Amino acid sequence: MSGITTTAGAGLDGFVDLDGLIDHARSLAATGSRRILGIVGAPGAGKSTVSDAIAAALGDQAVIVGMDGFHLDNAELVRLGRRDRKGAPDTFDVDGYIALLSRLARAGRTADSPGTSIYAPRFDRSLEASIGSAVLVRPEVPLVITEGNYLLFDDHGWQGVAAHLDESWYVDVDDEVRRDRLIARRLGHGHPRDEAEAWVIGVDEPNARLVDATKQRATRIVTLDASTPVETESTHGV
Repeated sequence: MSGITTTAGAGLDGFVDLDGLIDHARSLAATGSRRILGIVGAPGAGKSTVSDAIAAALGDQAVIVGMDGFHLDNAELVRLGRRDRKGAPDTFDVDGYIALLSRLARAGRTADSPGTSIYAPRFDRSLEASIGSAVLVRPEVPLVITEGNYLLFDDHGWQGVAAHLDESWYVDVDDEVRRDRLIARRLGHGHPRDEAEAWVIGVDEPNARLVDATKQRATRIVTLDASTPVETESTHGV
């Protein structure tokens, strides 16, 4: 994948490309115990692109568990009066997500324990709903990649997430490119252009500003440029 560079946060030095990211992910998977890698960034930044590339390279050594599996159901959002801003920090089951991360950290196979299999939910964007027990995380899988917007956020309960991440990588991209991706995604689901643009500006962009403020908390910042191919559709994240 071209068009990708990274700058290091605390404890990591220098610039690397995607191959370097994959090599580092392999080193996390080779430590002898379960590791959790967080991929974070604003809506449309390319988190799924980076996560999928790493997972594809590592094969059965990694599995993706998306934060978006913990979207509150649309009916519950309606009850709470939050349906019109689905994707905001207070529209997720944060406690459930943190509980899953804690379980995943303890369930890996070690020299002293066979570990246990864990099932995680998956968000289906075509249904706009989460599917429970859709992702199997076997105990022998050493690296769990979890991706989402709010992994480094410090309000609405999200501040409990970072303690469960061995590393966090923030995916960054030009804002105009990111917004175009989001509009294309909504158009792909049949939304009229005016509605798609209104949602991106009125809902996604306020969330993006919240996420951008967390960038410097990441272990590493991964920068994608406009030439990097990014899927506008994803089954496990945004």
